[in-house]
Amino acid sequence: MELEQRIRTIFLKYGIVLGFILLALDISSYYIITRITTSPVLFVAVPIFFSLFIPIFLTVFFCFTGRKKLGGYWTFKQATTGIFIMFLVAYLVQFIGKDIIFNKLVEPNNVVNTQNAAVAAKTALMKQRGDTQKVVDKSIADMKKDFAAQQNTTVGSTIQGIVFSILFIFLFAVVFGALFKKLPPEFI
Repeated sequence: MELEQRIRTIFLKYGIVLGFILLALDISSYYIITRITTSPVLFVAVPIFFSLFIPIFLTVFFCFTGRKKLGGYWTFKQATTGIFIMFLVAYLVQFIGKDIIFNKLVEPNNVVNTQNAAVAAKTALMKQRGDTQKVVDKSIADMKKDFAAQQNTTVGSTIQGIVFSILFIFLFAVVFGALFKKLPPEFI
């Protein structure tokens, strides 16, 4: 039982660290796309890089480091448990930090700012492609409808989003657990 407790402790710490790193990346990405970038390519590339490539690299790093701290071997169940704890804690840190504190207190107009940046990037891209103003206006109107739907969230939709997120976190933990399990060698 001591190994199980060590797994929980190590991956709880990794989850806190991962959560704060993802929170910093998420906030940095927001400011880059709303304040700094004018390029449509950067508007798309920065969030993908910050929310996909870096988190995957960090997760792999923490999985290998955690497994090494545990002696180099762990079962599928142990790997899945540790990785699920890490993902869940990171999600909670990021949710509280970004969705509650940042979005409500620091940048309450973040959806509007993101919408303005997205409209500017899409307009520039469509004009660069040579689309007519009518096509651009229709596309922008559709985009504004999508942003309006994002802004009108209820408590029920927030809870539903949390439940779906936890289910996806568990699914990713199972996948990563299967990838990073390493059973000790069996001697005959």
